[in-house]
Amino acid sequence: MISTRGRYALRVMIDLAEQGADIYTPLKEVAERQRISRKYIEAIMTSLSKAGLVDAAHGKGGGYRLNRKPSEYTIGEILRVTEKDLAPVACLEHGAAPCEYAGDCKTLPVWDKLNVMINDYLDGVTLENLAG
Repeated sequence: MISTRGRYALRVMIDLAEQGADIYTPLKEVAERQRISRKYIEAIMTSLSKAGLVDAAHGKGGGYRLNRKPSEYTIGEILRVTEKDLAPVACLEHGAAPCEYAGDCKTLPVWDKLNVMINDYLDGVTLENLAG
């Protein structure tokens, strides 16, 4: 399940995409448009900034902006920053300890295929697709 943090991160990134590439948008404006508390949005923006998805400028005229074209961001990339992993089951999460039952697990092929489908789909949708 995608967390509120992940869903809000997508909304914020779409909002920034709609503002234009050369404009630093004040966080207050994004928070108001998206109806997200400023404190919560600040935490999300810190993660997105540390991951290199947005640029930040402080002071008058400051705010956040995308540092690439909206067509160059995938939804999967953004969600991996906030969710850490998109695997449908714990045994498929990145860095998970090998499951002692993997060799005999009748359901592992189902989870494996679902994992590929989820990631392929989310990596095939861009901010540009959502921002319009």
